[in-house]
Amino acid sequence: MRPEILFPFFAETLSLTGVGGRTAANLEKIIGGRILDIFWHLPVGIIDRSKRPHLSDIKHEQIVTLEVKIDRHDIPPSRSKAPYKIWCSDDTGVICLTFFHARADYLLKEMPEGSMRLISGKAEIFNGALQMNHPDYMVSLARQDEIPMIQPLYPLTAGISAKLMSKITAGSLKKARILPEWIDPNFLKKQQWLSWYDALQMVHAPKNEEGILPSFHARRRLAYDEFLANQLAMEIMRQKLKKKKGRSFKPKGILKAKILKDLPYELTNAQKRSLQEIELDMAEEAAMMRLLQGDVGSGKTVVALLAMINALETGVQAAIIAPTEILARQHLESITALCKNTSLEVEILTGRNKGKKREAILERLISGKIDILIGTHALIQKDVIYKDLGMAVIDEQHRFGVEQRLALSAKANGIAMDVLAMTATPIPRTLTLTIYGDMDFSKLDEKPAGRKAIDTRVISLQKLNDVVLGAGRAIKQNKQIYWVCPLVEESEKLDLAAAEERFLHLEALFGDKLGLIHGKMKAKDKDAVMEKFSAGEILILIATTVIEVGVNVPNATIMIIEHAERFGLSQLHQLRGRVGRADEQSTCLLLYGHLGSKNATSRLKIMRETDDGFIIAEEDLKLRGAGELLGVRQSGMPDFKVASLEDHGDLIGIARDDARLILNKDPELASKRGKALKTLLYLFERDEGVKYLKSG
Repeated sequence: MRPEILFPFFAETLSLTGVGGRTAANLEKIIGGRILDIFWHLPVGIIDRSKRPHLSDIKHEQIVTLEVKIDRHDIPPSRSKAPYKIWCSDDTGVICLTFFHARADYLLKEMPEGSMRLISGKAEIFNGALQMNHPDYMVSLARQDEIPMIQPLYPLTAGISAKLMSKITAGSLKKARILPEWIDPNFLKKQQWLSWYDALQMVHAPKNEEGILPSFHARRRLAYDEFLANQLAMEIMRQKLKKKKGRSFKPKGILKAKILKDLPYELTNAQKRSLQEIELDMAEEAAMMRLLQGDVGSGKTVVALLAMINALETGVQAAIIAPTEILARQHLESITALCKNTSLEVEILTGRNKGKKREAILERLISGKIDILIGTHALIQKDVIYKDLGMAVIDEQHRFGVEQRLALSAKANGIAMDVLAMTATPIPRTLTLTIYGDMDFSKLDEKPAGRKAIDTRVISLQKLNDVVLGAGRAIKQNKQIYWVCPLVEESEKLDLAAAEERFLHLEALFGDKLGLIHGKMKAKDKDAVMEKFSAGEILILIATTVIEVGVNVPNATIMIIEHAERFGLSQLHQLRGRVGRADEQSTCLLLYGHLGSKNATSRLKIMRETDDGFIIAEEDLKLRGAGELLGVRQSGMPDFKVASLEDHGDLIGIARDDARLILNKDPELASKRGKALKTLLYLFERDEGVKYLKSG
């Protein structure tokens, strides 16, 4: 149950004075329908009304607060479209206040002729004369406190003015309560942070431009609170999963030694280190939850196979789930090759398996004859029953939801299963902690020996003819080329048109050596084209969409990306990773049309200078922000209200360490601080953490 102290925070905005049905509906569009949502709706700017010049000092458009005498009202005739004018003056000049669709009775009452008034708004010079359209504030001198000298500026929507938003926020903040402190007192003192309540009040009452910056101390305090709630919820789930009864895999290592002996290369140090971390996890009684991050071409599949061998030697089965059939078949091919001198049975199950063939696979699976089953979502269907599933590998983890992961885990006969998730999308540490905080991490940050660096060049599209001639020379030597067409923002039709146009252009030159793949094609048609490209029947593959992560055609040595400035850094890196997968020198040509923005120039410069996916991911986070990184939208990225990974990323690691320390000392959050932390979980709506605590 949510703590009683938080009840007012979750009340509807309709309960606020001055908020009617229409205003509440408009608020819900941009913020949400609760008072808590208004707490997290922070100012993005300020209006400074402190300037109080004489009328003669105003030389340009500016926000001012003026003390003036009301001289006369010019009331337009009824049904006239002319504005209502009020002429005002001070000792140095005259200003005209103009109102459209005004109510004369209201203005005559509020601004009687001969009275002194304070008016605040935007003064401007029109046809050589001073005027102010619809002043924001008009009050008597006795009521001057009603004009905020520094007014926070909030993101707005139709039907909600800046003045109304300020009023609603002020009403909401009156509902805030002093909450028990959940931050460690020593850390709080070291950071010189205010309490949660004071920090909240302060971020909504900035004194200057510094008060709206992400680096402002009150904002950092609230950002840390949110990160701590996020990390604590994930750590609770991680520790509870660890407590579930799992299996301890301690094989003799005979099968592993056989496969290592047959490998045509030696494992890199990163592969050896990651494998050791995985094996230590698998030896524990608790179930493994580990993420293997590996840059393109770093050898994740071999590490995953050797990990599965650990489990298989003890008599259980293993499964690999991949997001696409192309990837699943690729795994089948590489794992079958690696296991050729063993007695292991490796099989594939996808949507393509139908009827008797499918039934035969399912029979062999339930009888235990299949050791490793590779497949797509088909692996988690109800009728897929294993004899004894002990380990699962989830490839391209960010493409699967938690539900799918749980559905696969449910196949393990009631015993917690070891799970190794893999991703070829390098993710910055801050994002890894945020998205995969319930997992341990291993990192493959070396390329296998013998792999040459990809020659990356940035070329203007004006030299397209030279690029086409070069492509012609390459295919005469039987080299294969990926040709990625420009991303046209939010327009699949234009994407497709661009690709078809390039296909026709190149087909006229190179005939039937071309293939085309785009997002509108059926999966089986896409697969057919990819298979022809893999078999070398197609030498140039034109693609509109990002070519599947993990697609492996070692003979493809040239990647051409048109309008590379329109792609994100991580996307460019993933595309470049489709080549350079064998010993031959590979080339990536980044063709740019118009380098309009500083970011576009920076992206292409970074691509030319480094091929380290982890450095690229960090740079991409700085340039584009967390929400735009490749795959992040589908990966269960938390919806942060106050915190920003780009601006407050340095606090995530601290929050994670804090969360682990707390739960090691107080696993049920029963202490005074523990109870305060439960309040924090409810405040930032990480209730799942509390539910896990209660479920034991």
